[in-house]
Amino acid sequence: MVDPFAGVSPSDLKKEVESYQHKFGLVRAEISKVVVGQKRIVNSLIQALLCNGHVLLEGIPGLGKTLLVRTLSSITGSSFSRIQFTPDLLPTDIIGITTYEEGKGFYTVKGPIFANFVLADEINRAPPKVQSALLEGMQERQVTIGKETFRLPFPFFVMATENPVEQLGTYKLPEAQLDRFLFKLNIKYPTFEEELIILKQNITTKDFADFQLTPVLTPEEIIRAQHLVKYIRLDTKIEQYIVRVVEATRDPKKYNVESGKYVNFGASPRSSIALFIASKANALMRGSDVVTPTDVKAVAYDVLRHRIILNFEGQAEEVDPDVIIEEVLQKVPIV
Repeated sequence: MVDPFAGVSPSDLKKEVESYQHKFGLVRAEISKVVVGQKRIVNSLIQALLCNGHVLLEGIPGLGKTLLVRTLSSITGSSFSRIQFTPDLLPTDIIGITTYEEGKGFYTVKGPIFANFVLADEINRAPPKVQSALLEGMQERQVTIGKETFRLPFPFFVMATENPVEQLGTYKLPEAQLDRFLFKLNIKYPTFEEELIILKQNITTKDFADFQLTPVLTPEEIIRAQHLVKYIRLDTKIEQYIVRVVEATRDPKKYNVESGKYVNFGASPRSSIALFIASKANALMRGSDVVTPTDVKAVAYDVLRHRIILNFEGQAEEVDPDVIIEEVLQKVPIV
């Protein structure tokens, strides 16, 4: 798609930002018809979509992860597929195969990865070769089947899930692969009041069609919004603040971050890029065409929590990376 905002005046860009802020409000309203609560998770998924990134979601079964992605795809008029990762899954089960039929010859059968929204359920249950097949598609936005290379549809968004409780028979995602995800989100239990509402409008006793969702965005509008994010202004001082935040995870002593003693490896340069683009998406969602330090702080936890590698002491004491990130944000000066 040609950049629709090339040469557009700042005043017109501001109007576009305000227009999309309204549209995202409609998206959240439609999602709330089906998914109760989880406002923070919903906002983060929309931000990742705006950044053309992917999300790793950690949470126990039954919290509505599948329903959330299915709902998001429905109200954006996009295609949806769900891949249940199992130990016997093969790469071809994800990307597709080249097969032969008498009278028809060789032809390609595309796999479930060819969808706008892909739910990779319990990705850590499949062996590394299968994980890599999905992650290659996520990174390259294309897959090779036989001798042919096929582009994946646009927009293309993957939400992979992990169950933090069951670890038997799982394959831990390597740090290099974790780094490919823009965000890592932790989904929590609903509140008492939210669960009362869930009892009355649960998907078990109702059909998905009963919720009568209204499409409020199109795939083309999503791609247009992804271009718009790039035009959100970000001052040089904010750029320096982003780099300092990432640097503090690598050199915590420089910023007097005491919890840094639990860090083995800090965040990679890809983290700086992720903070850069995600903070722009956060600004866009609140209707601003300028990034502030608050936008950086708002996305820092989702961007950094899976990119900070704990040492043996940190793992033994089960230190939550969010605690380290919180101290980093407290200690790193904005200017």
